[in-house]
Amino acid sequence: MSQTTSILSKGIIKDAIKESFIKLNPIYMMKNPVMFVVEMGTIIVLLMMCMPNYFHAEGAFGYNLAVFVILLFTILFANFAEALAEGRGKAQADSLKKTKQETMAKVIQKDERIKSVSSSDLRKGDIVLVETGDLIPGDGEIIEGLASIDESAITGESAPVIKEAGGDFSSVTGGTRVISDWIKVKIQTDPGESFLDKMIALVEGAKRQKTPNEIALNILLITLTMIFLLVVVTVYPIAQYVGVKLTIATLVALLVCLIPTTIGALLSAIGIAGMDRVTRFNVLAMSGKAVEAAGDINTIILDKTGTITFGNRMASEFVPVGKSDMKEVAQVAGLGSIKDETPEGKSVIQLMKKLDIPQIPLDLEKSEVVEFKAETRMSGINLPSGEKIRKGAVDAIKKWVVEQGGTIPADLEEKSNQIASKGGTPLAVAKDNQLFGLIYLKDTVKPGMRQRFDELRKMGIKTIMCTGDNPMTAKTIAEEAGVDDFIAESKPEDKIRVIKEEQKQGKLVAMTGDGTNDAPALAQADVGLAMNSGTIAAKEAGNMVDLDSDPTKIIEVVSIGKQLLMTRGALTTFSIANDIAKYFAIIPAMFTIAIPKMEVLNIMGLQSPTSAILSALIFNAIIIPLLIPLAMKGVKYIPMKASKLLSRNLFIYGVGGIIVPFIGIKIIDLIIGLMS
Repeated sequence: MSQTTSILSKGIIKDAIKESFIKLNPIYMMKNPVMFVVEMGTIIVLLMMCMPNYFHAEGAFGYNLAVFVILLFTILFANFAEALAEGRGKAQADSLKKTKQETMAKVIQKDERIKSVSSSDLRKGDIVLVETGDLIPGDGEIIEGLASIDESAITGESAPVIKEAGGDFSSVTGGTRVISDWIKVKIQTDPGESFLDKMIALVEGAKRQKTPNEIALNILLITLTMIFLLVVVTVYPIAQYVGVKLTIATLVALLVCLIPTTIGALLSAIGIAGMDRVTRFNVLAMSGKAVEAAGDINTIILDKTGTITFGNRMASEFVPVGKSDMKEVAQVAGLGSIKDETPEGKSVIQLMKKLDIPQIPLDLEKSEVVEFKAETRMSGINLPSGEKIRKGAVDAIKKWVVEQGGTIPADLEEKSNQIASKGGTPLAVAKDNQLFGLIYLKDTVKPGMRQRFDELRKMGIKTIMCTGDNPMTAKTIAEEAGVDDFIAESKPEDKIRVIKEEQKQGKLVAMTGDGTNDAPALAQADVGLAMNSGTIAAKEAGNMVDLDSDPTKIIEVVSIGKQLLMTRGALTTFSIANDIAKYFAIIPAMFTIAIPKMEVLNIMGLQSPTSAILSALIFNAIIIPLLIPLAMKGVKYIPMKASKLLSRNLFIYGVGGIIVPFIGIKIIDLIIGLMS
């Protein structure tokens, strides 16, 4: 998925050329009204060639043939642009199909016996055992166990991820591989409905629907086509009146040159390419509408845990109290964590290694592990020597130390409050009746978050963090991450409320999240970006899924959405501006013989009416393939004010859309003159 498919791949180009001819079917062409008009004109010219007497077109075979060939290539180039965009999606789908392979699943039956079945025979609710080296046979939730999972087949990332039962990181995707340990997975989908199946269908573009903006642009193009159709019909009696003989082929050529064929030919390719671009950033868009909406986003709501932060509280500092020193705190904490398999417990041992503090030797077989309990809010270990070590909530450890006959250091409360004020969680550690110090646990902000939020701010996008933390902790995390605003102690309904309030102000809102509690907000948002590491409920609710589980990816999505809108606007401006040049090429050439004074409008100095018409028609055809790379890649987005952006595009694509045809048509006219 992470590997991009080259636009110039021989296989894709070969298939696109084939599709260009298949798409000539008028039933298919009717989906694109502008190009359908061009095709109808091509058919009329073809009939004129085959039945010249019926159309009174005797002696004009060569001219009609030239017009027919140019019109045919105009349609083929348009079909080629669309087929090329679709081809890249199909190539990505083919690579995903290789990932989707038939595997054997170890189904756990009611009597606990294991039965091997094909993955295609699995049904929703089945429980399967997946061990080291096994492929996960289907999408599901881990209900027991912990394992390291290689998701590179889906995400393209080589680093394995740890997933375990419970919480928001328990979902697994079919086709990924367990590389250590084991898990029991409850299958959540029936055959053909897996996440991978949906990905394949989406990247193939089979279900791509036109977006509201695209529909509006189509209506504009149809309107312009109808207007120019009336213009061309009106030109015929005027020409007859002034004594200019116009053939049907010339009228068809005039119509094709004046209607917005360039944007009509590339419109579909632009939309498909927009979805393709987010896919190449490892973001799966459920529709083109989602990509387009991303381009107009005003506000982004971000869930804190697992989105802005890593989600697990990790030991970041040992804080001594009383007469203790840091080494003593660390070693006591290490003894209390040596059998603690939670992320917090493991992080204590990791911090000791990082600080190069040796672990005190311990005979684990003769030691008694004290498990954490909600009632006591502490855990620990009883050593063979009779010493008791405990770690846990500060007030719980204080009470325990007092019960052992100890005293509480005077600076304990001050230092625990300092940790809390920084957004951290203090854990107290004690041995028998002595309280040694605190473990500073913090939910770490992901690297580079502040810089990414600065980029969003430059785009004029407001960021709001939602978290269930208390206001003090939330404020600390918000300041560290660099978000514009935050909502503390938020519930799922609070996120929906904020989204609705923003939407009532006419703003488009994006939401990123990974948990089941984020699902309602992801569904309410205009753009819901769910993390692939999150729950199935979250991925089902969003209209985009980030396969890399990087919430800052929304920046790329927004940029691509803006690229999509800008590309459409730029090529529409260019296409309409082309008409000015083509007008000065064709109209003067058509009427100069009967009305000599119109020669003053022939500013290009074209050689003859025939040459002028063919030159304009050829330019109209060849400009389409020349613009395909721009349609596929998109106009580069540079954050700036809308008014400045509009002026820039009008200058580049408006003025350029007038100048380029003048030059191109004149060159083609000179070539035709040399060949005649």
